[in-house]
Amino acid sequence: MKTPLILTIAAAALALSGCGGKTDAPDEPTTVASSETVAPAAAAAPSAMLGSNTIAANIAASPDYKSLAAAVTQAGLTQTLSGAGPFTLFAPNDAGFAQVPPVTRDGWMRPAQKDVLAGVLKYHVVPGKLTAADLAAKITEGGGKAVLKTVDGQDLTATKSGDAILLTSASGNKAAVTQADVGQSNGVIHVIDAVLLPKM
Repeated sequence: MKTPLILTIAAAALALSGCGGKTDAPDEPTTVASSETVAPAAAAAPSAMLGSNTIAANIAASPDYKSLAAAVTQAGLTQTLSGAGPFTLFAPNDAGFAQVPPVTRDGWMRPAQKDVLAGVLKYHVVPGKLTAADLAAKITEGGGKAVLKTVDGQDLTATKSGDAILLTSASGNKAAVTQADVGQSNGVIHVIDAVLLPKM
């Protein structure tokens, strides 16, 4: 799985180098145990995340999301992710961002690439609150896959891989949900293990 991810990200890096210039009650963290049941997660909620805070506030406060927090700020999306929503955020943690080659990460953080970075981040956000049970139901209803529309209008495909939910981007790279249903005042976060790449 890592080889296609690295090749996809390398292609994105080459493309970048050519560019010029309603409140819901907090949920307990869960992981998907089967297509119909949800079991409590073994791991605790990501550090410093409170169900009474917005997605933006929790990302900014958590030591597990320094790269994502910096990217949200640089892309100018803090206000959006502080809004009423609700939103479903598939949030790559710092380990997920570490898989992106440094040249690509650094390129995304340049002021000239603000729109590119915003596009990458918006690709991780789906309008509405979709819990792990909701996602599993959609996958079952779709005969093994669910096509989700991100806030920027692109498709993101969810499938099952054993007990885990697997996301496949429009560019073909994949990320697994490693922790689901981290409740936020304006939606829900599902932690993923890689950065998803939209079509640029």
